[in-house]
Amino acid sequence: MHPILLSLVTYLPLAGGIAIMLGRGPAETADRTARWVALWTSLIVLALTMVIWTEFDPRLPGAQFEQQLSWMPAFGISYHTGLDGISLVFVLLTAFLTPLSIGAGWRSIRGRAADFMAAVLFLETALMGLFSSLDLVLFYVFYEATLIPGSLMIGVWGGPKRIWASLQFFLFTFGGSLFMLVALVALWTMAGTTDIPVLTQSHFSTAVQCWLLAAFVIAFGVKLPLFPLHAWLPDAYTEAPTPASAMLSGVLSKTGAYGLLRFGVLMFPDAVHRFAPFILPLGVVAIIYAAFIAFAQTDMKRLIAYSSFSHMGMIAVGLFTLDAEGVDGAIYQMLSHGVVIAALFFSVAAIAWRAETRNISALGGVAFRMPALATLAMLFTMANVGLPGTGSFVGELLILMGAVHVSFWLALLAGTTMIMGAVYMLALYRDVIFGTVKGTVGLLRDLTAAEMAVLAPLAFVILWMGVHPASFTRLFDPAVTQALGSNAATAFHTVAQPVQVAVSR
Repeated sequence: MHPILLSLVTYLPLAGGIAIMLGRGPAETADRTARWVALWTSLIVLALTMVIWTEFDPRLPGAQFEQQLSWMPAFGISYHTGLDGISLVFVLLTAFLTPLSIGAGWRSIRGRAADFMAAVLFLETALMGLFSSLDLVLFYVFYEATLIPGSLMIGVWGGPKRIWASLQFFLFTFGGSLFMLVALVALWTMAGTTDIPVLTQSHFSTAVQCWLLAAFVIAFGVKLPLFPLHAWLPDAYTEAPTPASAMLSGVLSKTGAYGLLRFGVLMFPDAVHRFAPFILPLGVVAIIYAAFIAFAQTDMKRLIAYSSFSHMGMIAVGLFTLDAEGVDGAIYQMLSHGVVIAALFFSVAAIAWRAETRNISALGGVAFRMPALATLAMLFTMANVGLPGTGSFVGELLILMGAVHVSFWLALLAGTTMIMGAVYMLALYRDVIFGTVKGTVGLLRDLTAAEMAVLAPLAFVILWMGVHPASFTRLFDPAVTQALGSNAATAFHTVAQPVQVAVSR
């Protein structure tokens, strides 16, 4: 195993983004060059992550491809990176979605395309660094670094309300990060180090764990988002350009769930047992609340945004079941959701770009002019509602298996995401794809080869995850099982009774 591989995966996008920023010239030439530089950089990074995947051995405990360099030794802070099975799958997800997002913005991003492509690459570096960080200070630096390109992509290239959406996204995330910074300082004060493996093995009193976990829940609950910290999400996802929406919903929102797993479930098990009876009902509320709000949407993209929020509630339920199946399901659902939600945003963009509207009532009969899109959109719709044979079904099934160990009613209420999701997604598909033919249909043309090159890999991965889930579960299941250890055995008894009372109310 070569640690340099992880450094290349992390910093090649940064180098590509800097090269784009420095390579100025006539606007049209600079934009064209930037698109190719961004695409080839992201494809090289994807190839390198495939190499890491093939060389990774999930049977080995601890981090692999590990690198630790002295940074601030007097303060117990180092540049420490590495991958375990949990972080590896999110690195793979980031590397997979980035070139597709660049391809999706090839024609749709017209003004200052060079700056946009650089922003995408900077975001990829921040995400790679975040998922591979094994030092809490380093994690915090990369976590905050995602704010800059994310906010710029919304605020500069977004829709009519882009400034407000960008401001909300920045302030909510930055405000939540303040709680993480305070928890970081507290951990450093008590442990004398910010090394994550060391902190994970440290023992803190239950009271201290509760205070620290509360800070992390607020910090990561904003990015997840966890109800009621979701106010920024609908505007941000809707106003962002489609490639940014795919990155925000497909990968960036997963940083919140990843943080809750890494700095909650795995680091503060005693506190998590006490918090679970409160977090699990919030996850159920998010599932049901977002689904009802999605019913009332008239904008296709906004409906998909609320669908994403609903599914993230399901992920929160899986994480806080404190059960190996539930946590495995949450991780698998994060991966599947990242792929499916990006595919839905790309499909909506393909229609809206041609019809010049996202209004559901103005569209209908799309299948008659775009049969290839209609076929792929059917697959993406079925995946979003958890149809067997798709990755979402595997994730939701594992989450429900974990939830039923805690409470039958919790599993039943969480499972309503399948029913309600089917209602609003099939209604959307019926109205737009097979509805009454509208005048806008005459403007439509079927998918181009470039658009097929973006959507076909997403369709392939969705089916792959549904048919052969062991390709991915074998990577993170040993890490989850080992990390939960004896905590999983006591979780049922510690959490079940309070949760049963909470959901029954």
